[in-house]
Amino acid sequence: MFKKKPFFIVFEGVEGCGKSFQSKKLNHKLKKKGFKTLLTREPGGTSEAELIRNLILKDYFKKKNNKFDKYTDTLLYLASRNEHILNKIKPAIMNKKIVICDRFIDSTYAYQVYGKKVDKKFIDNIHQKILRGIKPDLTFILKVSAKSSKLRLKKRKTKNRYDNFPQSFYNKAQKSFLNIARNKKNYFILDSSTNDSALENEIFKIVIRRLKTK
Repeated sequence: MFKKKPFFIVFEGVEGCGKSFQSKKLNHKLKKKGFKTLLTREPGGTSEAELIRNLILKDYFKKKNNKFDKYTDTLLYLASRNEHILNKIKPAIMNKKIVICDRFIDSTYAYQVYGKKVDKKFIDNIHQKILRGIKPDLTFILKVSAKSSKLRLKKRKTKNRYDNFPQSFYNKAQKSFLNIARNKKNYFILDSSTNDSALENEIFKIVIRRLKTK
C-alpha cells in the first residue's frame, strides 16, 4: 500500500499547544503501522544542538537588562538547526524515514521575525546555506486557547524562559503562525485546546492520506 519513501512532518505552535504530545502520539501510531520513523525536536535534536538548546532556553541572565542581542540569539538557533539538519534530519531522509519534528523554521519566523523584528532576509540567506534543500512535506499548526495553554504550562515540572512570557507574547506568536500557514496546501491548522484522542486520530488520518498520495 505504501512505498518506502522519505517524509518530513513538522508540528508548530506556541508553548502549551500540545505539539510535543501530539508529535509523540503520531510517532507511536506510525511505528505500530510498521513505518520507519524519527522523532526529533528544535532547537536540539543532536548532542551538539542540545548544548546550544540549553544555552538558548535557560534563564541565562539574572539581571533583566542583561540579555543576548536579538541577532546573537537568532544565530544560536540557526547554529543548532545546522547541526540538526546535517547530522540527523538529512541522514534520516536519505534513509527514507518519516521524520517528525517538534518545531522547525516557522518557529524562527514567528518568534524572531514577527516577534523580535529580526530581518527576514538575514535568516533566509543563512537558510539557503544550511537547509540543504530540506523542507517539510506537511506542517501542523496547533491553535490553542489561552486558558488551555496556561493550565498546561502551570503543570510543567521544568520550565524554560519561553514558558514564562506574558500572554500577549503568546497571542502575538500564535497569530504569526496562523499568518504563515494561510493559503498553503501543506499546512493544517487544528484546534488543540482539548488535545484529545479525536485530535490524534485526525492528525493520523491526514498523514496517512498524504503518504498514500505522495
